[in-house]
Amino acid sequence: MLIRLYNDNPNQKEVDRIVEMLRDGAVIIFPTDTIYGIGCDITKSKAVERVARIKQVKPEKADFSFILHDLSQISDYCRPFPNNIFKLLRKNLPGPFTFLLQANSNIPKLFKNSKKHIGIRIPDNNIIRTIVRELGNPVLSTSVHHDDVILEYITDPELIEEKYGAQVDLVIDGGFGDNHPSTIVDCTTGEAEIVRQGKGILLE
Repeated sequence: MLIRLYNDNPNQKEVDRIVEMLRDGAVIIFPTDTIYGIGCDITKSKAVERVARIKQVKPEKADFSFILHDLSQISDYCRPFPNNIFKLLRKNLPGPFTFLLQANSNIPKLFKNSKKHIGIRIPDNNIIRTIVRELGNPVLSTSVHHDDVILEYITDPELIEEKYGAQVDLVIDGGFGDNHPSTIVDCTTGEAEIVRQGKGILLE
């Protein structure tokens, strides 16, 4: 199924429909400010396992990120961090960055065996942030890849639907995606270190 949404004004009726699907355990593909992502409600363990199977990884070893609506959700899933890190997040989010932060005990059980940190994303994309806000939970996210290593990422939602449509419940067409991944910034030590330079220049 392919649903078209517009970033500047996502149709509320369709947003509500997508949120209900996520609450029922759906796996969806959605636009971000970088690459299209595959994900689900982080509290739906069977959906998380489906995403892991699509990516051919074990859930406890996967590098999945949590997409949040805004900064106010971070303390729900992350341990306290220094003020310099908070200032960094505030300067750069929403934006094309994944911040690695120490996880607290609120993250779902499925993720607790795997790591003591989580990747946090607040994309500069109104479609997915509106969905997350209405859902009330973060959406798990991992990037959509192309089989061709040279191309690496698929940017056309119709081609994404063609490739993944049988494996997911919904593809959201938010227009062409980017083909540069997010910049990953490790903040787990209380200092910021770029571990992968992708889209975006980090403001310090």
